Parts: sequence; structure tokens; C-alpha cells
Amino acid sequence: MELILKKDVQNLGFKDDVVTVKNGYGRNYLIPQGFAQLATASAKKVLAENLKQRAHKEAKVVADAKALAENLKALEIKISAKAGGEKLFGSITNIDIAEAIAKAGYEIDRKFITSGIVKRIGKYTASVRLHRDVIVELAYEIIAEKA
Repeated sequence: MELILKKDVQNLGFKDDVVTVKNGYGRNYLIPQGFAQLATASAKKVLAENLKQRAHKEAKVVADAKALAENLKALEIKISAKAGGEKLFGSITNIDIAEAIAKAGYEIDRKFITSGIVKRIGKYTASVRLHRDVIVELAYEIIAEKA
């Protein structure tokens, strides 16, 4: 079944992508939840026209995302956490990384940060998706909190 996505769907595609999915997934989940619509011939024509009109605006958004990516690459993020030796008491997740970025003055939604769960002190990298075409690798360091 061919569908046009109305919203970004994780592990499937981005808004306005034409995707092929199994019938049950499309009819029972994507369409009723408002994530997609059927990709009929007329819907594809409307989509093509909308994409053509949006292309100019999209170029500015991509340029802004690339500028933000350069600023994020220059950041040195240090997250302090309670630790016993090398091992943390608890863990560092995407939420903690998003809060550290927010303290530096950049608002990034935690859904767009991919890092995994960190349970040791050290240097790590996280992947931050600013736009569907702009993904930046962000280096950060976990340090022990001074008691």
C-alpha cells in the first residue's frame, strides 16, 4: 500500500514522503492516527505542486540548520553526574544532553538527539538531527560531580 506521510514517523519517513507499507499498518494505524493519507494519483499531483512551492522556503531552513550545526560543533558540553570511580550512579540520557545544550543557549528537542544510555565517565558523541538533511555529531563529556 502506498501512502503519503502527513507527519514525520520514526523509522518510516519524513513528512510528505511517499512510502510503501503493509496494508494492516497503513489502514489500522497510520491513516486513523492522521499520520498518512492514501497516495492516489490526484494526491500525488497535489503533493508535487506543494513540494515545488515549498522548495524555496526549504532552502532557507536548511541554511539555518547548517549554521546551527556549525555552532553546535563548536560547543564543548560537559555534563556532571554523581559517580563512584568510573561508574555513574544512574545514567545520562538524551534528556540530560538536551538540557546541557539548552544551558548553552540552543533549544533542541530531545526526540532529535540519539546517543544511547551512558553509564560511565568519559567522552562520547551524540547524533543530533536538525533537519532531514542536516545531522550533526555532537561531542560531549561526562565528568564526576564534586562532592
